Amino acid sequence: MGLPRFKRPGGTIESSSNLYVANCGPAVGLTFDTIEAVFGAYGPVKGVYLADESGTRVIVSYHEERSAESALKALSRRACPELGGRSLHIQYSVHSVCQVAVDDSIPVSMAASELDIPGLYLIHDFISAEEEKTRNVNANQYLGELPSFLSPILEKMSLFQKLGYAETVLLDQLTVNEYPPGVGLSPHIDTHSAFEDLIFSLSLAGPCIMEFRKYSTGVWLTSPDTLNDEEAQNSEKSSKFLRRAIYLPPRSILLLSGEARYVWHHYIPHHKVDVVNDTRIRRASRRVSFTLRKVRKGPCECEFPEYCDSQK
Repeated sequence: MGLPRFKRPGGTIESSSNLYVANCGPAVGLTFDTIEAVFGAYGPVKGVYLADESGTRVIVSYHEERSAESALKALSRRACPELGGRSLHIQYSVHSVCQVAVDDSIPVSMAASELDIPGLYLIHDFISAEEEKTRNVNANQYLGELPSFLSPILEKMSLFQKLGYAETVLLDQLTVNEYPPGVGLSPHIDTHSAFEDLIFSLSLAGPCIMEFRKYSTGVWLTSPDTLNDEEAQNSEKSSKFLRRAIYLPPRSILLLSGEARYVWHHYIPHHKVDVVNDTRIRRASRRVSFTLRKVRKGPCECEFPEYCDSQK
């Protein structure tokens, strides 16, 4: 069974036993154990889960609504010394009972060049089958420098120059996610102010389809970080975005830069069978992703201010 799925409500909800907590998570150096210990002061915690792949937003799920209410009142928009002095942005969350609409009629590309998304690159067989087996990460331990087993991967980043990307690659942050068969990723843009321009995603074990959506600014639905599942499948708005899809085989690496990183929502549909060029590919095994980024030290000054949290 996959992890429970939650959404950030588009409107106002009076109460819930689940909290959506922004500016908090493994990408900013906070382990789930640390987060649970802090929020546990307000009542027994059922679990702490990633809200999306960014690693900067989590769901804290309590057994009782009154515990969530106490934590929200005590911690929201206040610096928390136990969490590195970070100011948390908290609101109620609810279980998501729907899934991102999947339209298998959309063409699925095998190469990034076919999608016409500026700044998107894909390399197949970026690592070997033997390198794929090497994975030993202690999620409860602060690693400091990137772990040594990533060295062969970092050394291969020059391969992107052959695809036309010539910038220097500097990375200092790694997020490892594991997806059971059928479990996907809600639509989102990695927060501009949290990370620099380059977002690398290395796919291990199982394959998947990743979809991209570019919304016009006139129908911009929410803040530039997360789009919930209900908004993604709203039929009235669905005609007002560009949509692309690409197949990510095991051992491939995807690079989001420029417009692809700052403007396009990306997500993985929640379903167990992908259709690629009329071929049905079952997600029979789990998928593991290594997301590599560089933490941004100052405000974002990208060329897309209408999508940027630093420039609003």
